[in-house]
Amino acid sequence: MRNDLYGYSPITERVPIRWPGGARVAFYVGLNVEHFVLGKPSTSINQGTAALVPDPLNHGWRDYGPRVGIWRMIESFDRHGVRPSALINSDVTEHYPQIVEAGRARDWAWLAHGKNNSTVQAEVEADERAYLTEVVESIEKATGRRPRGWMGPALSETFQTPALLAELGLHYVLDWTADDQPFRLNVPGLLSVPYTLELNDLGLFTAHSISGPDFVRIVKDQLDQLYADSEHSGRVMSLALHPFVTGQAFRMKYLDQALEYVVNHPGVWTTTSDDIAEHYARTTAA
Repeated sequence: MRNDLYGYSPITERVPIRWPGGARVAFYVGLNVEHFVLGKPSTSINQGTAALVPDPLNHGWRDYGPRVGIWRMIESFDRHGVRPSALINSDVTEHYPQIVEAGRARDWAWLAHGKNNSTVQAEVEADERAYLTEVVESIEKATGRRPRGWMGPALSETFQTPALLAELGLHYVLDWTADDQPFRLNVPGLLSVPYTLELNDLGLFTAHSISGPDFVRIVKDQLDQLYADSEHSGRVMSLALHPFVTGQAFRMKYLDQALEYVVNHPGVWTTTSDDIAEHYARTTAA
């Protein structure tokens, strides 16, 4: 099946990207702020009980994020001057309004991340336009700002999703993790902004069982290589975090160490995915 959403473009043949202030790497934190439906299998740390209804083991692990983990992480973001790009389910605005208020007070960027993280976009059986409209408008009402970006639950889309998002006024998606630079999609006005499945706490800590020091080393290695790559054209570094994973007490000092290295590194623009998309759209030719 041919991919009609975007074509092939080797990174070696593009017009150079210049970030503000002469920065070489644009860095943002993709903070997954999610709601999971009780009784529906979702992201799990133990597959042995994932099909049970209810599933206290896995649901409680996920529920730790909005109850405890995210508040530790907010303290770390504040210490290091990081404004997260919050990938927010619209159900979060109903169930965890205190998180929305904390983000509004800190001027977070808000991206639409579906209705909840127990329903992937490809499973939407009703009118997708109406579904996406409700998601976007619910987030806009709660945050006071219409989302400019989208990431589907489990990075999922239908073939119609990008065009529908553009109709709703969104400017970029994170679902296609195919690049270290933003690129234009074959949907007028819509970009792809880099996100990551590799520099992602969910995979690193749960699938690969790395240690905290390993996490810090991986973050440093990622930045060091992107910085070297960016000698002639800017790169994007995203760090994907989940409060029920990195928000665990024994991991927090390693998040602090990783952020301290990145935000104090010469040539790094600590920003949001919104600002990356806006700068790229404004300064590069279509």
